[in-house]
Amino acid sequence: MTLSPQLAQLLLTVGFVLVLAYMFAQAEIHIEGDAGWAANLPTWRIEEHWLLDIFWGGRAMTGYHAWVFPFISVFFHAPVFFMAQWSWQLEARIVASIMLFWIAEDFLWFIINPAFGWKRFRADQVAWHKHWRCGAPVDYWLFAAASAALYGYAY
Repeated sequence: MTLSPQLAQLLLTVGFVLVLAYMFAQAEIHIEGDAGWAANLPTWRIEEHWLLDIFWGGRAMTGYHAWVFPFISVFFHAPVFFMAQWSWQLEARIVASIMLFWIAEDFLWFIINPAFGWKRFRADQVAWHKHWRCGAPVDYWLFAAASAALYGYAY
């Protein structure tokens, strides 16, 4: 059985995103240790603001995240600038990949972090993920659905 070119490209994209997520999770484990969401980093924090409930799932906004989120977004957009080509389908693929990256990276941070692991991946153990459904943060479910829809459009 041969794969269609679109399916092969989707699988390569998803595989690449998962490898990047694993690598970044490893780096972030070395940066944060057992204190997730930059809890012990020397950075500013905004703990309470109504916009945090809308855009950050109730999590704090930190200087670390203010820089790392746009960095990843720019990184994923690099091929657009290198190739000087852009389309709505390519943008959908990029945004879907960014969403998948953050879901996978965050999940891997817990699973491969010696201070957490699978047993501590629970709402009562992870204070910074405030909203959980079906054993995972609500963000995972929302981003997974949005990512799948965008990949569907892109391919």
